[in-house]
Amino acid sequence: MKVGEVSHPERAPHGKPLDGIRVLALEQMQALPYATQLLAHLGAEVVKVETPGTGETGRLSRPALVDEDGHEVGATYLRNNLSKRSITVDLKQEAGRELIKRLAPHFDIVAENFRTGVMEKFGLDYESLAAVDPKTIYVSVSGFGHLEESPYASWPAYAPIAEAMGGLYEPNRKEGEPPPVVVAGALGDISSALFAVIGLLSALRHRDRTGLGQHVDISMFDAMVAVSDMPPFMWSMGAPPWMAAAGKFAICAGFKASDGWFVIGVFREHQFERFAELLGQPEWVGDPRFATREGWAQQIEPTIRPALEIWAADKTRVEACGLLGEAGIPAGPSNRPEDLAADPHVAARNMLIEVPRPDADDPMLVVGNPVKLSKMAEGPVGSFPRLGADTDDVLRETLDLSGDEIATLRAQGVID
Repeated sequence: MKVGEVSHPERAPHGKPLDGIRVLALEQMQALPYATQLLAHLGAEVVKVETPGTGETGRLSRPALVDEDGHEVGATYLRNNLSKRSITVDLKQEAGRELIKRLAPHFDIVAENFRTGVMEKFGLDYESLAAVDPKTIYVSVSGFGHLEESPYASWPAYAPIAEAMGGLYEPNRKEGEPPPVVVAGALGDISSALFAVIGLLSALRHRDRTGLGQHVDISMFDAMVAVSDMPPFMWSMGAPPWMAAAGKFAICAGFKASDGWFVIGVFREHQFERFAELLGQPEWVGDPRFATREGWAQQIEPTIRPALEIWAADKTRVEACGLLGEAGIPAGPSNRPEDLAADPHVAARNMLIEVPRPDADDPMLVVGNPVKLSKMAEGPVGSFPRLGADTDDVLRETLDLSGDEIATLRAQGVID
């Protein structure tokens, strides 16, 4: 799917579920921008507030490209800001904060992901804005939340910090080695964003019934406790810590085919029986070495891997996974970037969006909307906005500011 295209245009007459919803996003990096980008895919108008001159901090990430206006734009920004409008407002100036206060009542949702306490300092917290407009729905995404006291409230947090604190790394850490920190994918950011969207949709529904907005408070630490799920539960059940790592009590590992790697998951006895039969090893069933699920895991390297990789040696990853699937054994290729770009499922589901680059011929590939609705056309998706490209239009449309008033704000450095 390309920027500007529409998929399933026959669904367009139904509109989009968030048509008419306006979001004022005081956001940066990924944990909130991914959430508001998803809202934009679902029809919301998202107006992004950025710092004059530099823009939000995601623009400073690497790798980067040079936009048509000469600004460098980093990868974090490029991945999380499709179909948004950009305005610049200096929140460090009182006039800038007053401008946000004037804008806020014209939006259904005010969204922010500053560190705890920053919005209160600016007078842009939920209580301050709700006092002007009780219908305001306000979402905060932070490391440790706002509505309850946290001993970590003053700590900054990126995704790997929340992932570590939520228990994601320890089950797979080898004794004597450091935690296996994985930044790619930013699970702490994406999961927090998804919980933010759930909270916002719930708050919109509540406002439909009551006429009142509320504060949707998302802690990245909370999100990762929820996503990690198993470590505290297994511990509370009296199970050893390694039970939270699937590779210790089942066959859950990667294996080699003729063209790369694939992953299988054998978690139940009936699956193991079919697995052994498929590999031509029916004697494994009843063998004391394979009497328990822990035994399966212990036999991966000495017994199962050699047999499975001999079986898969003349098969592609897709062929091997297809045969395993026919036998009722979950399996899938371990895809490389180029595999995803060529995958027919990914293409059919519009899960990669081609976004033109102003400095190169080949487009970027930005993830699409995973929420598919039978009465919603996908697209047209807009590209990432130039810094402050919509400042004048938004101020005119929303606050009816005159050209002279906008020029004065620009002369004062409140806007670019």
